[in-house]
Amino acid sequence: MHSAAAPHAPLVQVGKADVSAEDVLAVARGNARVEIGPDALAEMAAARARIEALAAEPRPVYGVSTGFGALAVRHISPELRAQLQRSLVRSHAAGMGPAVEREVVRALMFLRMKTLASGRTGVRPLVAETMAAILNADITPVVREFGSLGCSGDLAPLSHCALVLMGEGVATGPDGAERPAGELLAAAGIEPVELLEKEGLALINGTDGMLGMLVMAIADLRRLFTTADITAAMSLEALLGTDKVLAPELHAPIRPHPGQALSAANMLAVLKGSGLTGHHQDDAPRVQDAYSIRCAPQVAGAGRDTLAHAQLVASRELAASVDNPVVLPDGRVESNGNFHGAPVAYVLDFLAIAAADLGSIAERRTDRLLDKARSHGLPAFLADDPGVDSGLMIAQYTQAALVSENKRLAVPASVDSIPSSAMQEDHVSMGWSAARKLRQAVENLGRILAVELTAAARALEIRRQAGASGDLAPATAAALAAARAAGVGGAGRDRFLSPDLEAAATLVASGELVRAVERVTGPLA
Repeated sequence: MHSAAAPHAPLVQVGKADVSAEDVLAVARGNARVEIGPDALAEMAAARARIEALAAEPRPVYGVSTGFGALAVRHISPELRAQLQRSLVRSHAAGMGPAVEREVVRALMFLRMKTLASGRTGVRPLVAETMAAILNADITPVVREFGSLGCSGDLAPLSHCALVLMGEGVATGPDGAERPAGELLAAAGIEPVELLEKEGLALINGTDGMLGMLVMAIADLRRLFTTADITAAMSLEALLGTDKVLAPELHAPIRPHPGQALSAANMLAVLKGSGLTGHHQDDAPRVQDAYSIRCAPQVAGAGRDTLAHAQLVASRELAASVDNPVVLPDGRVESNGNFHGAPVAYVLDFLAIAAADLGSIAERRTDRLLDKARSHGLPAFLADDPGVDSGLMIAQYTQAALVSENKRLAVPASVDSIPSSAMQEDHVSMGWSAARKLRQAVENLGRILAVELTAAARALEIRRQAGASGDLAPATAAALAAARAAGVGGAGRDRFLSPDLEAAATLVASGELVRAVERVTGPLA
């Protein structure tokens, strides 16, 4: 059940200045209240005056006194312009499929409101203020999975939101139940908006859906990259590997990729004080650890650098005022192509590749922990009585299935384009689709790392129970304790395993695993 933003909830004020990724997360996930600052209201009023002046002129102006897309050749008379805006929103609210997540819709609405507040779209202040009221009342338009091509903006998703602004369509209220939008607005004391010239178009012509999902994916992946460094360190320790490959002088000084150095430093911090590392020359001598162990910082580091690039693109898009046409500071109203989602779509796809590869290397470490021929003294499948017990055999199957799905999800959406609107919109970004599959890939990655955590924790516990030649590192011991406290069971006879894996996934998703380790190591990157 959802609750409307309470008076004491955090407040995000939207002004002429850019909003931050933290603002988006606060509104989308933290239920923060929003308000439009006085500077933005004044800017909107000035831009609106320019639109109204153009509307009074006899010459046609796109989006103000014409149709849209391939129908832009028709000049619309003043008495039909309100109907034009209503018709635009109603016809474009054509999504299909399951409803997308509440946090996605809240991010989408907030980002559209941010652009309206910039004064570049020419809508009345009332429109943005009503969007803020809907967010604050915890009314969430029902937006469907399919309908956006990521060009001319996220047209269908934004149209479903604009429809609710008009008091039409369906939405969910504070209790999460789906009801007619008009009923929900009335219950919250919100007056539906009668859209005037340009306003319907301004409500639907942005990259807000794909951008909101990018911002949330970046936040989630930042946590998961740190988590992966922790689980990789646990696997290295359980496999009696060497931490010498993590030495700082082997990274930034001779291969200056910043992400690689950060991941190596994280792993080294997690392994500090371990009595199990460095035994690769003992009973089963090996000159080097396998790539999945030795190259963990290189792979995770490349993903971190990809994430940094995505953050740069997101920050630029957060500073943008995406609409067509736009009202320029000098009063001109100009058409443009800024609604094209290519910049966002590319990094959404790039992150899906990084997520797939990070999961892939984590699965290889898990497989090594379970294989008696390669685990350096651990029992087959980490089972209590191999042959009678199967241990974590099928946990690795589940992990492999998730890795395989992420490889499929890594196929880029942004290389596709299907022309639309009678060939007026003849090249589109598919950015919404890139964002939707990235969300699934990120969720899958969390589960993949949860399986590695389960296996590495059990392997470390077995080492400790067997009287290994050294103690666990304090940080990996803290990770093991956090897993046990969260309900991830330890070594022993076979049992119903799914609850253990779900508990591990919750531990990863909540960030508590990282926090438990950081209480020992201090902040990790």
